[in-house]
Amino acid sequence: MRTALVTGSAGFIGYHLAARLLAAGWQVVGLDCLSPYYDVTMKERRHAMLAESPGFTPVIGKLEDPGRLMELFARHRPDAVIHLAAQAGVRHSIDAPRDYLEANLIGTFELLEAARAHPPAHLLMASTSSVYGANTEMPFEERQKADTPMSFYAATKKAGEAMGHSYAHLYALPITMFRFFTVYGPWGRPDMALFKFTKAMLADEPIEVYNHGRMSRDFTYIDDLVTGITGLIEAVPGDAPVGSQDSLSPVAPFRVVNIGASQPTPLMDYIAALEEALGQPAQKILKEMQAGDVPATWADTSLLTALTGYRAEVDVRTGVARFVDWYRAYYGA
Repeated sequence: MRTALVTGSAGFIGYHLAARLLAAGWQVVGLDCLSPYYDVTMKERRHAMLAESPGFTPVIGKLEDPGRLMELFARHRPDAVIHLAAQAGVRHSIDAPRDYLEANLIGTFELLEAARAHPPAHLLMASTSSVYGANTEMPFEERQKADTPMSFYAATKKAGEAMGHSYAHLYALPITMFRFFTVYGPWGRPDMALFKFTKAMLADEPIEVYNHGRMSRDFTYIDDLVTGITGLIEAVPGDAPVGSQDSLSPVAPFRVVNIGASQPTPLMDYIAALEEALGQPAQKILKEMQAGDVPATWADTSLLTALTGYRAEVDVRTGVARFVDWYRAYYGA
């Protein structure tokens, strides 16, 4: 029976990934610090549901605490490590950049040091579509330069990619970085747009729509994202590239892979799907673009498909309706 270490296991993505791995027969060690960035009760409930499985071992603590990850690696010797824990949020990074320095840079350093001492068969680390920054060539493809971050959050995630590459090269650690594209679904983060829109609309309050709605996102349903991650666990970077589109490094067992729906959706269509699911119109306050934001994202997922056979399956209307069903059940709304 294989063991996976999932950092950020009480988070939105970490919870869903850990649940999928447990269902597939993995032993899962879940590390989370239960940060108060958003509702800690929600994080505790996610962990409690995972703990119903005898294969789950919860660990509460910070990545950046010296020695914590080293001890976990030494004790559990994970076969796969999926590093999801991070300080998230583009806007928050403008107000509290030190949170990102500590969790996203120091925390990632501690993880890489532990992996160097106790190498897993595969280390997978979460990045973000935000690293594409000011790029305008669509769809975003992994071999594009990503040198123009628009937020400190994006800068720390791009730095994490560079750190990972150096460790892959120096210590022959097989590392895959995956870039997420606007993930949504049940148990989602309360600071994300879908959550905030739903809460406001059910309270008959207006929603704030930035850039006057002239935005699009490659909205990715959580189940599709987790399918992409679990498929990549077996796609360990080696010496030979998979086709001409592979981002495999020429000097390290390291690659970058997009995980998205590969289907950009206009923000107004996303809101329309929510209006349909809730059965009521939204009162919209149109505003200017927020600092650190970008007008559009769109993932080229051809590399992920070549590596795993991945195809996104859940369209926006279906995914938004599933989120609304969960929201109503969770909050009794």
